[in-house]
Amino acid sequence: MNIFKAMKPERVYESLVLIPWGELYAQGIKTALLDFDNTLGPDHATEPEDYSYRCVRMIEDAGLKCCLVSNAKSGRSAKIAEMLGIPVVTYANKPGTSGVLKAIALMNSTPKESLMVGDQVFTDVIAGNRAGCRTFMVEKLHKPEIWYVLLKRPFEKLVRLVGKF
Repeated sequence: MNIFKAMKPERVYESLVLIPWGELYAQGIKTALLDFDNTLGPDHATEPEDYSYRCVRMIEDAGLKCCLVSNAKSGRSAKIAEMLGIPVVTYANKPGTSGVLKAIALMNSTPKESLMVGDQVFTDVIAGNRAGCRTFMVEKLHKPEIWYVLLKRPFEKLVRLVGKF
């Protein structure tokens, strides 16, 4: 896959609540693969917030299954997923595809039936696209971010400017 194609999400939304989950289900999307940090909850949080629970409930009410796909350490991600009542793939190795493909298999789904959603081009979007999923990007949920994500944001901004998304 061309690297520029890999970096471009199909769509960008302000937040998870604005994604038309019912329409996606009608189009054959059965599985939502969700990043946690700054997508479903605050960056480096140790537990979900009300928004996290509301989003999972909204997605499931539309008929989709949810799976957390996180590069975070297994203890933190597993605790968050358990609290949300959804499966998780930790150490997902994004932008590699191994974690996304593992999540798809865990959910008894296929790439064609799966949607990867996250807030970062260089991890979530590339991983989803390379794995053959539909891929949406959401704007970061909260401003505070860990230093190594802050270092990537200017490059991401340049990619988004050139890619017009």
